[in-house]
Amino acid sequence: MLYHYTDFTAFDGIIRNAELRLNNILNMNDAAEMRLFMNGICKAVVQKLKASGNKENAALADTFFKKQLEEEFHYSAYAACFSKYRDDASQWERYGHLGQGVCIAFHEDLVEKMTGGAISLQEVFYQADMREHPLVDSFYHTVSEAKDFAEALPAMQDLMNSAWLQSAAFKHPSFASEKEFRLVVSPFIINNEFAVEPKYHVAMDRIKKYYPLDLNKMCGKAGIHLSDLVGEIIIGPTSSQSIPILEDYLADCGLYMLKDRISLSDCPLRKPTS
Repeated sequence: MLYHYTDFTAFDGIIRNAELRLNNILNMNDAAEMRLFMNGICKAVVQKLKASGNKENAALADTFFKKQLEEEFHYSAYAACFSKYRDDASQWERYGHLGQGVCIAFHEDLVEKMTGGAISLQEVFYQADMREHPLVDSFYHTVSEAKDFAEALPAMQDLMNSAWLQSAAFKHPSFASEKEFRLVVSPFIINNEFAVEPKYHVAMDRIKKYYPLDLNKMCGKAGIHLSDLVGEIIIGPTSSQSIPILEDYLADCGLYMLKDRISLSDCPLRKPTS
């Protein structure tokens, strides 16, 4: 199972509207999201070129990387986050509205069936040192084996695109306890099979861009129903949600079969003080 901890407003969007919102990874709780990986890869490549005595190409690569990293918003990935941990205290506190929210369990194999093209399910890796990552060698050999740096540029750009894709699956090691998976959309990939258009949420203080996934459409392509996708609904440990009302809600949403999959959290999380 993949467990998605959230509040009841987002739960309503997923269940009643069959829409899963993917938000910009750069705005998530790890301030080094994507940048940790990209900076680590670029730094390791430049250091390896310098160590081999190729200082001119090292300087050119450094300039190339700095210019590419300035374009991070263009290469931003968007994601919905899940954990492998069921009924976990830290997940409730961070993502489940301090335990007042809800957790939806999704069948991992069915989520995987719904991916393709620009949409992928990625396990998150927790790593700060990128020197041994295979991309470092790929960049290094591309530069070293070209007759000049200009010849290497097209291949360097392709590798950079690959690096941006992979960066969505790396976080700082201090977040390793989350055991996270992500459903990721990479908008800079051109693909018509899963064409997803961005939308905007206008709040009092700012406008946020997000990508909505049509779960009914994606489930239909995978040959399943939304009710097949959901394995369990867990009411948060500090939530005041009534089970009978939640059962009525699911029935009115046409998902009466989920009524028997509701459970209460066993997590002894202390209720927030007023």
